[in-house]
Amino acid sequence: SGVKLSYGTSGFRADASILQSTVFRVGILAALRSLRTQSVIGLMITASHNQVSDNGIKVGDPSGGMLTQDWEPFADSIANAPTPQELLQLVEEFVAKEGIRFDGSRPAKVLLGRDTRPSGDSLLEAAKQGISSIVGASAVDMGIVTTPQLHWMVRAKNKGLKAAELDYFEQLSSSYRCLLDLIPNGSKVEKAENKLVVDGANGVGSEKLEGLKKSLDGLDIEIRNTGKEGVLNEGVGADFVQKEKILPQEFGPKDVGIRCASLDGDADRLVYFTLPSESSSKIDLVDGDKILTLFAVFIKEQLSILTEGGQMVEDGYHARLGVIQTAYANGASTNYLRQLGLEIALTPTGVKYLHEKAAEYDVGIYFEANGHGTILFSDHFLSWLEAKNNELASRSKAGSEQKKAALRLLAVSKLINQAVGDALSGLLLVEAILIHKGWSICKWNGLYQDLPSRQLKVKVIDRTAVVTENAETIAVKPPGIQEAINAEIAKYPCGRCFIRPSGTEDVVRVYAEASTQEAADSLANSVAKIADQFLGSRSSSSV
Repeated sequence: SGVKLSYGTSGFRADASILQSTVFRVGILAALRSLRTQSVIGLMITASHNQVSDNGIKVGDPSGGMLTQDWEPFADSIANAPTPQELLQLVEEFVAKEGIRFDGSRPAKVLLGRDTRPSGDSLLEAAKQGISSIVGASAVDMGIVTTPQLHWMVRAKNKGLKAAELDYFEQLSSSYRCLLDLIPNGSKVEKAENKLVVDGANGVGSEKLEGLKKSLDGLDIEIRNTGKEGVLNEGVGADFVQKEKILPQEFGPKDVGIRCASLDGDADRLVYFTLPSESSSKIDLVDGDKILTLFAVFIKEQLSILTEGGQMVEDGYHARLGVIQTAYANGASTNYLRQLGLEIALTPTGVKYLHEKAAEYDVGIYFEANGHGTILFSDHFLSWLEAKNNELASRSKAGSEQKKAALRLLAVSKLINQAVGDALSGLLLVEAILIHKGWSICKWNGLYQDLPSRQLKVKVIDRTAVVTENAETIAVKPPGIQEAINAEIAKYPCGRCFIRPSGTEDVVRVYAEASTQEAADSLANSVAKIADQFLGSRSSSSV
């Protein structure tokens, strides 16, 4: 009573104590989705980087991606149905509208996963009951897994492939080893630089990385914040490190200069960092924009080798490589990628928009600054690559550069989790590329310098009064506001600023960048005042 839930990118999230009925109802939805698509569906119980007392539930579609947006209103309506009678009516109406056969003649299968939260067991039971309330539906408990593992399992199952946890580990480790075997001579990194220290966020990722580690040769990984003592996401994890830009717990002066990485609570986000000085806990952050840049540089390089060998030209085939960002990507990263000649597409904020856009390319790479992202390879491109690899094997020396480039791209397509962002597969790809290029974390971080930025939020009476276009970079309503913002931006070197309405609360978010931190702060404050004047708001605060 009195709780209104809304299904978003993260599914439903709330305090775990109030979620049982919601999870039961999402179990019903997942079984119906399986019947409707005649495919295996996933159901993950997690609240990712939220505090340990929270939990959540989200649906994985047949592709391993997120639940189709068309079904989100149904999710909202059944989660918020106030009585059993209304719930039943909503289900029956939806079944009729979607033409779902409800007679038990077709089986439905839902894979269930959960993270390490103590509330996961009872919510799992609620999900099982929801699923089994649909005739012919069965739930398969995959146990404690990372969110990306469950999405990977759903995708694999629907492709008719092996989909157990050991199969996931085997695919990641074998494709990682393949990339190492293809490293050019002379680009081996120093042994001292080979050590990686990982902050496991006291979550499920640390346990799974420990399992994966056993099949990795030559990579020295030390895992801290494993959950044996600390609290999930408390002063640890990718979200904390990226926002606070300070060391997580269990890290200190002894870690100066060492390459470090941070996973989030359910291991779908990854950031790297290094500690430049013993005298401060302030870190040099290597965020999602830098991870995207590293991946883009490497893939462009391999595509160029194929092009130089005439492999694409003689086929009349040109693979399209696209880099997908939101307006929140640091302007310095966008400029650097443009200078490399890469095609950049901007989308509105949200993983679903980024993933959708990336799927339009032969190779589409997307990352948010928070460390969530992946690489998508089109089926057409992978078929071409397989055929090209076979052709090169039959007519040239096994060691030809073109063949190696084709093999590297095929290995990346298997190493990266194409269903969703995956901190474990992303981490292995970062490590393989750094070894391939012989780069230290400092060399990688030095590809470009981030422009200083500031984010503010301004309370408003009605957030829907703000309407944006051009991937949220231009405010077209209220009239005149964009002109006022442009006048402010013009006062600052390297100035960039935009406003966008929040998706969940009556606030308008302000993002500003400029050549110095002082200028970025000043620009953000000026634009917050403009938002205040135009929208009758009451106050602004830093985020």
